[in-house]
Amino acid sequence: MEWQRSPQAVVELFERVAPAGPDVTRRKMFGYPAAFVNGNLCCGTFQSQLMLRLPEAAGAELAAQGGRPFEPMAGRPMKGYLAIDPADFPDEAAIRAWLERAADFTRTLPPKS
Repeated sequence: MEWQRSPQAVVELFERVAPAGPDVTRRKMFGYPAAFVNGNLCCGTFQSQLMLRLPEAAGAELAAQGGRPFEPMAGRPMKGYLAIDPADFPDEAAIRAWLERAADFTRTLPPKS
């Protein structure tokens, strides 16, 4: 797969819907915008997709709505992360709700220093 930058529209969408709070920081991961909660990767953009970290049950729920394993390298999925195509969701509120669920889950993980 040829490496592609995230389209500006996806980056701008992420900036609008990404979780916020005193425990959330923004920096790049894989060269793309991402959000970290207490130092743990929570969600971000990857090419034309958004990726997010969820517990198994929520991941299964999202998979039923079009989520798929997040594979930054073909054939090498990152455990616990799913990728979504923003066009598969009815509106930004639906995407924001999933990213907030990802942040809530990531808050349960031990902080990274």
